[in-house]
Order: sequence, then C-alpha cells, then structure tokens
Amino acid sequence: MTTDDFLADCRARLAFDLLSHTWNAVVLWALRDGPRRPVELRERIGGISSKVLTETLRRLQFNGLVSRQAFPGAPPRVEYRLTALGGSLLGPIDAVGAWAFEHGDEVMAAQEAGCAAIE
Repeated sequence: MTTDDFLADCRARLAFDLLSHTWNAVVLWALRDGPRRPVELRERIGGISSKVLTETLRRLQFNGLVSRQAFPGAPPRVEYRLTALGGSLLGPIDAVGAWAFEHGDEVMAAQEAGCAAIE
C-alpha cells in the first residue's frame, strides 16, 4: 500500500465508505446466518425503521453485497441474502467489532473527557 492508496477515488476508501454507513455493517452481520425477510431483519437488529432498513438494503444490493429474491403469492414475500462479496466483509466487520469491544471503554472515556473540557 502506498500513500496514494487513500485518495478520494481509491479502492480502500470505497471499502471504508461501505463500512462507515451507520446500518450497512449491522445489516450485513444480521444476514450472516442466512436469508431473512425484512420483518425478520428489523426484529433481529432492533432500532431501525422500515424506511431506513429498505434504504440500507437497496444500497447494499446496489453495491453487490446482498441479493433480493421475490417469491410470488399473496401477500408477496421478499428475502435478502448475502452475496459472496457481502460475505467477504464479515471478517473485517468482526475485526472492527472485536476492536470496539476491547477499546470501547477507552473511547467513551476520551469522549467524556472531551465534553468536560468543553464545559
């Protein structure tokens, strides 16, 4: 990796952009055990609105990380699943989660100190 690897149009930045969106990594992680219907994803994730979940799933689908399968019938049923590309992000997501578990208290302490310094 060179110093030019983090320019605006570089691939590393693309990956960071994919993971930096609030819900992308959460939705990918929620799909790790297999396909899910949107209502199942909302229950599994918690705290995400239907609108935001739909936007996130569309964004992930646009980027080739999830696939959508519609089933005929009444009412129509839709499932989302990880693509191979989306599954390849589970390792980095797990690594970031492990880092957060190990260092989360330190980050929160720094934030509290920063807030106290402002007051």
